Amino acid sequence: MSVARYSDVFNELKDEVRKAGLLDRVPVRGSIEMIATILCMALVYIIVVNWNTIAPPAGSAFVLGLFMTIIFTRAVFISHDILHTQYFKNKSLSFKLSYPFAAIILSNSSSWWDFKHNINHHTWCNVPEKDEDILAMDGTFAPKYKGDKTWLRNSKYLVFWGSMFFMYSAFIIQSYNFAIKRKKYGELVLMLMHWPIIWGPIFYFLPFSDAIVVFLTLHFVLSPWLAFGFITNHLGCEVFEKDESEDLSWMELQMRTSRSLKGGAFIHWFYGGLNTQIEHHLFPKAPRFNLLKIQDMTKDFAKKHNIKYFETTPIEAYIQINDVLKQY
Repeated sequence: MSVARYSDVFNELKDEVRKAGLLDRVPVRGSIEMIATILCMALVYIIVVNWNTIAPPAGSAFVLGLFMTIIFTRAVFISHDILHTQYFKNKSLSFKLSYPFAAIILSNSSSWWDFKHNINHHTWCNVPEKDEDILAMDGTFAPKYKGDKTWLRNSKYLVFWGSMFFMYSAFIIQSYNFAIKRKKYGELVLMLMHWPIIWGPIFYFLPFSDAIVVFLTLHFVLSPWLAFGFITNHLGCEVFEKDESEDLSWMELQMRTSRSLKGGAFIHWFYGGLNTQIEHHLFPKAPRFNLLKIQDMTKDFAKKHNIKYFETTPIEAYIQINDVLKQY
């Protein structure tokens, strides 16, 4: 299929989606989600301050950790959407609004995420020279870049699936490295404020053992929640060299390098809209709240024009990823 034909087809789909109002930004709905997340974090402080008064039963620290995990996942998805300017058109405003969620709640760098994800990944999806995500596990998922580390080959399952439980920590480390190397000192200060603002009250008001339970629960539930969502997006999909990708249209590159997941409203909530990965890559500025409707339109459109639409269940995606991993 020629580049011109793909380009013309995409314009037709884009016009349909735009006319349906699904590309319109959602400042009100986005603001409601942001405010609700901040209010939930305020509720955490109220619970923590009154911990001894409430005299919570055994296991309450674990439940609090799970509640905070939900807040943190929402903060991840909110900061992701804000930086894609899905809520507000103004990029500078969007960056500023992302800081309470990315820097303060998560201790992550918005600048790092914008450079790594928005600039490189979305433009050069599954192009190893530009998209570093596809080089995970010594290039296991990028055939021409696959390494030959004996220790990794012998322990590939443990390393790959085990690393899912440390993704949040990896994000923090990468954020700090980026901020320091790029001299984003103001953002670095905000990221460091995460520790006294978020964890200071928890370790001050809660018994130390309960605080540790909350901390470990959040880190070891949040990490796989995010990781098992992110890996379904592109791992196991087609990979292109830079010169090959330049011969493909926007629509062809995004659809051939992305995988969407089957499922309704709960799957969409759980994966933060990343389950509609094809649609998100075709329309990165389309609000997450509209992606299921866009998915229906895209699937119908793909069927009409005999274009392959790569969609699986979450379980099938993990099996496909593991099958690629076997080949290392």
